[in-house]
Parts: sequence; structure tokens; C-alpha cells
Amino acid sequence: MTTEQLRAFLQVAQEGRFSTAARGLGLSQSGLSRQLQSLETELGVRLLVRTPAGAVLTDAGERFLPHARRALEALSAGTAELEQLSGTPRGPLALGTLYTVGAYLLPDLIATFARGYPEVRLRLSESHAAALEEGVSRGALDLAILSLPVRRADLVAQKLWEEPLVLAVPRGHPLTRLGRPVALTEVVEELWVVIPGMTGTRALEAACEARGVTPKVALETDNSEAMRRMVERGLGVALVPELMTRDHQARGFDVVQVAPGGPRRQVALVHRGEGYLTAAARAFKEFIVEHVRKQPGRTRSPR
Repeated sequence: MTTEQLRAFLQVAQEGRFSTAARGLGLSQSGLSRQLQSLETELGVRLLVRTPAGAVLTDAGERFLPHARRALEALSAGTAELEQLSGTPRGPLALGTLYTVGAYLLPDLIATFARGYPEVRLRLSESHAAALEEGVSRGALDLAILSLPVRRADLVAQKLWEEPLVLAVPRGHPLTRLGRPVALTEVVEELWVVIPGMTGTRALEAACEARGVTPKVALETDNSEAMRRMVERGLGVALVPELMTRDHQARGFDVVQVAPGGPRRQVALVHRGEGYLTAAARAFKEFIVEHVRKQPGRTRSPR
């Protein structure tokens, strides 16, 4: 029985679909199926059954699930202790991140980290905050970069930075000619591109409620890159984290600041506690905190 087999089982149990679980693990669906088949053969029982609605745990799978979680946690803790003895960051590091951070901050950051720590094998997963929390809690992720608040009491969060949300608008949009920040209540009549449940969408809904209107939603998506591209094509305007607006002139949209008191997001690094961190995870944690500390203006991290 291998850690890869256990992680494959836990990922499918959490996601409920082989395709989603395979993406989260960076595997092909056939590779994921082979891991699970090998585990089931070794155990001599069926753990999962595929149905039209997704993957369903068998009774044996339900019974095995908590033991698999504890086994991975124990292995992770043991590996962390041994790596503390060697002090050399090496081996796998599973990092989860928000889509915006993965697209706009991490590419350069990870490239620099990889040059400094060539023996660390980093695997990056992108998702929304709730899924990232769950991944860290059950040991599938060593670290995650997500937006506060963290809802699980078993996780430790270290704030990295806080940033405002701004309006991304199509190039030449009338709002850009105002020459000043705008309050959300001024722009509720615009056509919007939104990600349901996100900070900006909740702020828009509150502003619309204050004005007694219903948001005019041109498109709902679950992907920040798709949202940005729809704005560039003139479909509507969007509230986006300031991080997404780097090089916005080259990307084909304009930015309008939101008046003071507008929505903001806080971004944190989350893990299960120092005792669970491998040498590789500790090295990345120190690396990103130091990087954020050096950034001017937008980013602020605790010392």
C-alpha cells in the first residue's frame, strides 16, 4: 500500500468524480483508476463504485476512509520529524492556491523557489477557498494560499497581504472617463460578470440591495481568467482583486478604483500546524512570507 494509492482514494472520496480528482492530483483518469484498482486488489474489497451521478463509497470504503486519513497524517508527521533531522528541504510539496494567486503571483515565485530548492518536487493545485481548506485539513495539501476567514478550527493561518477589489471594465468604458474612484452603489446598473459566492459578488449584491435593484448579470463563471477575458470582450464589468490588474493595459481592459470603504480581501497561508510541516513546506512558507514582506504598497505581511 502506497501513499499515492491512499491519496488517490481520499481525493476521489472527497471530489465524488474521477475527472475532478484526477485533475486535483495531476494524474490522468486512467492513472488514477490504476492506483485505486491496485489498492482494492491489495485490500481484497471494492472501495468505490462509479455511478452516473459520480463515484460512491461502498460500505467498505466508508469504513476504510477515516483509517486512510489517519495513515496519511501519521506518515506526514513522521516524514516531517525525519526531515527536521536532515534539515535539507527535499521531496514532494503539495501546494494549493486560489486561481488568481496561481495565475498572477506564483509563476515567477515558484520559478525562483525551484532554483533555490532543486530537490523539492512541487505540485500545484488551484481551487476555491473551501476546497483548499478541506485539502489541507485531510493532508492532501501541505500548504494553501487562500482568502480569509478560515472556517476550520484545526488549521493555522498566517496573513500574507490585504488588497482592495477594483473594477475591471472593457477598454474605453465610460466609467474610465470619470477620473475618480466610484462607489459600488453608483455602478449597480452596469452589466456584470461574476463568480457566485465570491467576495466581490457578495459586495455587489449588498450594494444592489441598498439601492433596491437586482444585479444585471451578463455571465456567471467559476474561473477568474474567464471572467477577465469576458470583460476584455466587452460582455460586462467585474469586481476583481487588485492582484489581477498587473499589466492590465497589455491585457486589454481598464481599471477603475472603488471608493474608500469598498470590498477588500485578505490572503493567508494555511497549514495544519508546524508539527505537520516537512522541511520543504517550511522552506516554502519562509520563502513566500519573505517575498511578500518585500513587496511595496499592496502587500503587507506580519513580521
